[in-house]
Parts: sequence; C-alpha cells; structure tokens
Amino acid sequence: MQMSIYDNKIVRIADNSGKIFTGEADSFSADYGMHEFGRQEQGIQLNGYTVFEKDIEKLEVLSGYKVIRAEQTWQQAGAYYVRIQAMAKKHHISLRQEFDEHDTPETRYIVITEDEFPIATARMYPLDDKCMMVGRVVVLPEYRHLGIGTMVVSECEYWAEELGFSRTVVESRDNKVAFYDQLGYEVCGEPVQGDTFCCVRMQKDL
Repeated sequence: MQMSIYDNKIVRIADNSGKIFTGEADSFSADYGMHEFGRQEQGIQLNGYTVFEKDIEKLEVLSGYKVIRAEQTWQQAGAYYVRIQAMAKKHHISLRQEFDEHDTPETRYIVITEDEFPIATARMYPLDDKCMMVGRVVVLPEYRHLGIGTMVVSECEYWAEELGFSRTVVESRDNKVAFYDQLGYEVCGEPVQGDTFCCVRMQKDL
C-alpha cells in the first residue's frame, strides 16, 4: 500500500501496541524512513508522531472530520458549545468563570468537527510577541482517548508558528501534565490553585 494516498487527509491510526493517533497525515517513503529513522519502510507522520506501515494495526480515513480556524461567529459558537457541555456543565463552572477576559474578538479558536458537529476545541491568545497561550483544550467525553486532544494542540501550534510565534504556553491541570509532557512541553512554573483546578504552567519551543 502506498502511504501517499493518505496525504493531507485526517486519519485515525491504531498501532500494534494499541495506541491511537488522529490527525492530518503526512506520508514518507521507505528511503526517507531509512535516512531519518534507520528503517527501510514507508509510514505516516501526524501531530509529531511517526508510525511505520508494519506497525499499523488499523488505519481509517475520517472523511467527516474538519479542522476549523474559527474566525466567524457561527464557527466560534462550536467552541463555546464544546466548552459548555464538556467543562462548564460537567464541573459546575459558571459561564462567567468559563468565558473570562481572554475570550475576546481577538482570541483565536480551533474547532474540530465531525459531520459539521463540534467535538473539540482550544483557544489561543498572545502573551507577548514570542509566546502564544493555548488554553481551554476540550474534547467531548465520547471522543476522548482517540488522539483528538493531541490533534487540537498540534493545530494550535501550527497556527501559532504561522503567525510568527516561537513558543506556546499552556496552563495544564495537574492531572494532565503527563499528556503535555508527551507533546514536548516542559514545566516552567509552580502549581497554582485556581477556583476550580490546580494548574501548572508549561511551555514548548516551536
């Protein structure tokens, strides 16, 4: 099978170890695999992960999935929906707390949809001319553990880099530090207890 047929498509891959990856596929040839990784084998890279063809247990194209850079009101409504359903409602967070001073007309939002229905989101706003804050990373409960959270964060990083930022920053809930650590983030602050969660600031150079 030629991995190149999956280029620029959103796919979900389950590897032989049971790990699941979801994101936009970027294939590579066997020659590239040998040169970069020492394996004469083709494969796919997505969201910073590399999966070789022989390690793929299952691969499906998610034709109904879209990544939206939500710059219009109707698109941003999808971000708000996910946050209300998966965070505010679940954790009894008031709307005033959930939608704070960082939700402004200048805030940027990523929304992932399946068949036009919003399933995941994140927001972005600059801290300074080098650092972009990535926050409110939320996936609907029924879509978790499928690699979608990783895809959301990666899409934020791509957008931040396109905008000229060289670092992304997150304020991770203390129970999500391992997730961001796997994505290349490093702790850069002490835990801080907020109104709802204890959070740890982490950062990643792009």
